Amino acid sequence: MTEIVYPPVIAVAKTMFRFLGLKFRIEGTEHLPKTGGAVLVSNHVSYLDFIFSGLGANPAGRLVRFMAKKEVFDNKISGPLMRGMHHIPVDREAGAGSYMAALKALKDGEVIGVFAEATISRSFTVKEIKSGAVRMAVAAKVPMIPMAVWGGQRMWTKGRPRRLFQRNIPITILVGEPMYPKRGDDYDKITEELRARMSELVEKAQHEYPETPKPGETWWQPAYLGGTAPTPEEAAAMDEKDKESRRGD
Repeated sequence: MTEIVYPPVIAVAKTMFRFLGLKFRIEGTEHLPKTGGAVLVSNHVSYLDFIFSGLGANPAGRLVRFMAKKEVFDNKISGPLMRGMHHIPVDREAGAGSYMAALKALKDGEVIGVFAEATISRSFTVKEIKSGAVRMAVAAKVPMIPMAVWGGQRMWTKGRPRRLFQRNIPITILVGEPMYPKRGDDYDKITEELRARMSELVEKAQHEYPETPKPGETWWQPAYLGGTAPTPEEAAAMDEKDKESRRGD
């Protein structure tokens, strides 16, 4: 596959990271296969997660093809970039097409990036996830790699103003051990195990994060650590309210 857009985008992103003085901690990259297909499954706390998740695969020399909502591809600025990097649009009204495109890419040896929670977690804990990532890994006969990203929510997340040019923000990216689901497994059980592994990585990133919120900034810390982010139950209620609002449009 010809890569005209992706490498320059990575170079620009790394230059911006250096300009902002972002402090990265990236661990576990040895778990990413050097060649062949894989499903990379990350948590979702910010609008920048696809950039940081992709950066986590960079030391292994892999370019991640993310599955992202169709609206991102419809945007006149982000759309050409997303298509140029061969990411995969997801139309929620016609999901079979995106699934088949991802499956083909996996069989062609690509790494497919999935945010299994579907939307940003307002509670900054791992939401319930569906079995799509497991089913893709099984169908393509490739490993599934859990990942955690943390810190990006301080720059841009749901319900908060963008603060993209903050300097010296720590960003944690942790890659977990691969899972090898196979045909005949209980997909719901494997999905729960995947969620548990993701949660373990996220909690590790949170507990070991080198900064604590300053007074008035506790919104980016999960409630279980004393922050003022919504609890999982409160976040679920907010998400449901958003769904009802969209249905009413």
